[in-house]
Amino acid sequence: MPSDPGELRDTAEGLLDLVKAQALKIAKLEHQLAGHNRHRYGSKSESLDQLQLRLEEEETAAAQVADADAPDGDAEGQKAKPKRKPLPPELPRIDQVLTPGEACTCGGKLRAIAEDVTEELEYVPGRFIVNRIVRPRMACRDCDRIVQSALPSRPIERGRPGPGLLAHVLVSKYADHSPLYRQSQIYAREGIDLDRSTLADWVGRSAALLEPLADAIGRHVRGGQAIFADDTPIKMQAKGKCATARVWTYVRDERPWGGTDPPAAWYQFTANRKGEHPSAHLANYRGWMHADGYSGFNDLYRSGAVSEVACMAHIRRKFVDVFQSQGLAVAEEAIRRIAELYAVEKDARGLPPEDRLQLRQSRSKPLLDELEAWLAAQMARIPGKSELAKAVRYALTRMQKLRPYLDHGILEIDNNSAERAMKPIAIGRKNYLFVGSEGGGKAAAIAYTLIETAKMNGVDPQAWLTWVLAQIADHKITRLNELMPWRYAAIAA
Repeated sequence: MPSDPGELRDTAEGLLDLVKAQALKIAKLEHQLAGHNRHRYGSKSESLDQLQLRLEEEETAAAQVADADAPDGDAEGQKAKPKRKPLPPELPRIDQVLTPGEACTCGGKLRAIAEDVTEELEYVPGRFIVNRIVRPRMACRDCDRIVQSALPSRPIERGRPGPGLLAHVLVSKYADHSPLYRQSQIYAREGIDLDRSTLADWVGRSAALLEPLADAIGRHVRGGQAIFADDTPIKMQAKGKCATARVWTYVRDERPWGGTDPPAAWYQFTANRKGEHPSAHLANYRGWMHADGYSGFNDLYRSGAVSEVACMAHIRRKFVDVFQSQGLAVAEEAIRRIAELYAVEKDARGLPPEDRLQLRQSRSKPLLDELEAWLAAQMARIPGKSELAKAVRYALTRMQKLRPYLDHGILEIDNNSAERAMKPIAIGRKNYLFVGSEGGGKAAAIAYTLIETAKMNGVDPQAWLTWVLAQIADHKITRLNELMPWRYAAIAA
C-alpha cells in the first residue's frame, strides 16, 4: 500500500470503481443467467403449458387417492367429484340393452315400467376409406359411339389422396404439430403405407393449390385500419447446415372494439430478417401497425404510409426479467403501475371506439403520464449501466410511440394479437425442428395462414380445408371470397 495520502486516496477510489464495475458485471451475468434458465426451463408463473401439465398430474394423483380411500356410496367422496357436462347430443349412440329376462323368480311375467340409461364416452380410432369413382363406358346400340362421364377434378391430379386426407395431413402437421415422419408411422399402424416423402409431396402440392386463398387472406388483413406485426426465427436446412430464416405474421383483429370485419392472420416466410421483407409485404398498406422496436420496420414508418404503435407488453417484460433475476423494488413498482393500465383495458374491451377513447382519456392518460414521470425520476437514482437502467431507458423511448393508443379507440395497448399468432410456430418448430427449404417454409406460411385464420373465426380447420380442397381446383379465382372461413361458417351453421 502507498504511504503517500494522495496516492492512497487514488488507490482507494480506483478500488471503489473496480468494486462498482464488478458489481454491475455480476448483476448483468445474474440477469443473463436468469433469462437463460427461464428460456430453457420455462417460467412457472407464465408458462401455461407447464401449469396445465402440473395440474393434470395433481388431479390424476388426487383421483387415484380418492378412488382408493372413498368407499362405495360415500356421499362425501361423491361430492368431491367434478361436475360432469352432458355429452353432445349429435354424437352417434350405440345401445347395449341389458335385460333381466321376461320371467320373474316367482314364476310371473315381467313388464317394463322404466329404464336407467348410463352413457360412457368411447373413442374409435380414425379409419381410412377408399372412394371408388366408377365411370361406366357406354356404347350406342345404333352407331357404336362410346361415351363416358368425365373424371371430376381432384386436389392432386393423378394422385391418390382425397380432400379429407390432404386436410388431415395439413392440420396434423401445422395445427397439431405432428411431423410427417410421425404421421407416416401412425398410418403404418393402420396398415397404410405412406412414406414421409409422399406426404411431403402432398403438402407442397396442396400449398400451391391453396396459395391464392392465402393471398386473398393477406389482402383482407392489409385492408384493415390497424394491424399487428411480429416475426420469429425458424431453422432452414441449407447446403448441409441450418440457417436462421424468419416467419412473419400480420394480424387483423377488430373484435376488441366491436369491429364487424372477420379476424385473420397472414404469414410470410423469408430466408433472413432484412428490413426489405416487411417493406415488400406491406408495400400497399396504409394505416397503423402495432410492433416491437425492430429497426427493419423504420422504412415503413419513414414512408408516412404506416404509423407505429409500440407495445406495452414488451416494456413490461423487461421489468419482469429484472424483478425475477434481482428482485428490485423499482422493477416491482413499474410492474404494478403497468397493471393499472391493463385494468383499464379490461374495462374497455368490447366497447365501441368512441367509448374506449373516452375511457382512456379519463383513466389511462393520467396513469401513463405518472408512469413516465416516475420512470424518468428513477434514472437519477440507479446505476446507469445496470439492467434496470436499460429497462427504464427502453420504456421511456418506446412510451412516446405507445401514446397513439390513447387517442384512437381502434388501437390496442400491446402487440399480443401478433404474439399469440406466433405461438403455433414456436410450438411447431420444437417438433419438426426446421424447414427443408425455402419452398417448405413458404408452404408452412400458407398452411399457417389458412389454419390460424380458421381458428380465429371459430371454424374447424380440417372441416373447412376439406370443403375448400374439394372444390378449389375448379373455383374461379375472382370468387375466392366465397371460400373464406367466415363464409364457410355461415354455410355450415
